[in-house]
Amino acid sequence: MAFAAPRRTSLSAMLADIHHAVAGDAPGCPRRVAAAIHAYLHDPELLDGIACPSCPNGYIRHLLHADSSGRYAVVALVWRPGQMSPVHAHRTWCALGVHRGVLSEAFYDLPEGNSSPCQTATLLRGQGAVSFGPADLRTIHRLANLGTAEAVSIHVYGASFDRFGQDVNHLF
Repeated sequence: MAFAAPRRTSLSAMLADIHHAVAGDAPGCPRRVAAAIHAYLHDPELLDGIACPSCPNGYIRHLLHADSSGRYAVVALVWRPGQMSPVHAHRTWCALGVHRGVLSEAFYDLPEGNSSPCQTATLLRGQGAVSFGPADLRTIHRLANLGTAEAVSIHVYGASFDRFGQDVNHLF
């Protein structure tokens, strides 16, 4: 009796591509992971069967995959209109892509001797857009949903999910 192979979902394919991207050389990791995410962002079935409700109190992370070795974790962030992250830098590498909606990504500089970042630029990130960066406390940004519809973004961080609080964001 022959058995049909299980259908490979878009999410499982994206996770396999992310795993492969993380396995390469460290300096190119964020760029490779962003490319792996990018390939799936326009797929409307990417998160089929995954409950990703929004939260009225702020954007919310939903764990999609935690690497068994603790090297990285993949999350879906759900943003209601008007919700935004704090101004922050990253203690680890990261890559993100917009799956639904539009996010604004504001960038900041920290002037010498100043403890308050100053906004320098803003980019709109629509469906399919990606952004990435190394662990760098000088790369400061804020993501926001300034639109009128819910937005969903996929983020991969070079830290285990249970250490996100300590190992991912440096808040300003």
